[in-house]
Amino acid sequence: MRTIWIWLFKLAGWKVEGVLPEDVKKMVVVVGPHTSFWDFMVGVPARDIVGIKAKFFIKSTLCKGVLGRFLKSQGAIPVIRTKNTRLVDQVIEQFNQREELIMAVTPEGTRSYNDNWKTGFYRIAIGANVPIYMVGMCFKTKRIVFGEYIIPSGNIEEDTLKIKTYLSQFVGKHPEKGIRLPS
Repeated sequence: MRTIWIWLFKLAGWKVEGVLPEDVKKMVVVVGPHTSFWDFMVGVPARDIVGIKAKFFIKSTLCKGVLGRFLKSQGAIPVIRTKNTRLVDQVIEQFNQREELIMAVTPEGTRSYNDNWKTGFYRIAIGANVPIYMVGMCFKTKRIVFGEYIIPSGNIEEDTLKIKTYLSQFVGKHPEKGIRLPS
């Protein structure tokens, strides 16, 4: 599949830049900005081009029937967003039980503009003692950039601002829904 994705990316004018470190087997990867379902259509091939097997959360209503089986085969973990399922604790437990685990998340938690990011990704990284890697998705320049990382300090506001600052340089499919920095 990787060869096909590389060929299709080149044909569409997309580029993948950077890599995730091979020596880090456990991490949370934040991807942004998340403004469209097209993020998935570009992100999954980019993930395969780089050669990682990341799991990701997706709302449970999309995980039904043929589409659901396909999404789960690609690493989807269905999330029921209307009730507390202790998902953060379950994911931390998975990190602690496995030799390798990469969890990709969109911290906005929605394709709409959301200044109040979900904090689960951060709590998972803290609880599992893993780094947070940042991956920018830019529809303007047609680039997926596997970039910087942080070791969570425990100061969620400060660390979230670092992540927002990094990801704000990328333009989503719908720029008006993108990441805005506080003034």
